[in-house]
Amino acid sequence: MITQLLDFTFFRNALCALLLISIASAIIGTYIVTRRLVSIAGGITHACFGGLGLGYFLGINPILMAGATAIASSLAVEKMSASGHIREDSAIGVIWSLGMAMGVLFVFLTPGYVPELNAFLFGNILTVSYTDISVFALFAAALILFFTLMRRTIIVCAFDRDFAQVAGMPVRTINYIMTAFIAIGIVLTIRLVGIMLLMSMFTLPQMTAELFSRRFEGIMTGSVIISCLSSMAGLIAGAYIDVPASALIVISMVVSYISFKLALTIYWYFAR
Repeated sequence: MITQLLDFTFFRNALCALLLISIASAIIGTYIVTRRLVSIAGGITHACFGGLGLGYFLGINPILMAGATAIASSLAVEKMSASGHIREDSAIGVIWSLGMAMGVLFVFLTPGYVPELNAFLFGNILTVSYTDISVFALFAAALILFFTLMRRTIIVCAFDRDFAQVAGMPVRTINYIMTAFIAIGIVLTIRLVGIMLLMSMFTLPQMTAELFSRRFEGIMTGSVIISCLSSMAGLIAGAYIDVPASALIVISMVVSYISFKLALTIYWYFAR
């Protein structure tokens, strides 16, 4: 069955996309979880919906408009929280609700039916094209290069911003750049699992990897492995039972976390 599926171009494209997103989401997701920015990722994700709606309304490529909206909203949240006048969670709440409201408004005002809206909301990994893979590969390469060059600074800023500032590290610059990478990664991943399921790709593998390691590199490495295996399991299971693969990818990640958590709990119980 699996060898037969590999004969199809769309299935091979889906596997390549899963590998790339697993690597990128491991870096981005570990940074998000370490800095406790899960809520900002959710805010950016829902702000993208506003960009998609505006793109459809203006007749502009919705992905490009969503990307511009995501970057602008993420930098706005970082700027407002850094100023100290508005709490970060409050700024995220504003961006989150405003993005969804603008998306609903512009989609409603767009003449006719928006056929691709369900794909952006719920995702369809089997429609990923070679162009999508090429664009995401460039993004992943840029992310890996930046992380390799600034690894120590990124890790210190993620764990302890106050210490990084005292040490003279460019905390604000690193935060802005990583926030922009988060926004771009979210936009490029919309086609993979959709807005509604996107959060799982940046949080669940990291939560599972945290069960075994507390080090940044350990969590990141574990996230790549868990994300790859869970994503491929969801994709293959979706092909077998003919249901949306994006939902099964998330379910597979949740099952992985629960299974490892339960196994470790039983192990420590009997090891005492």
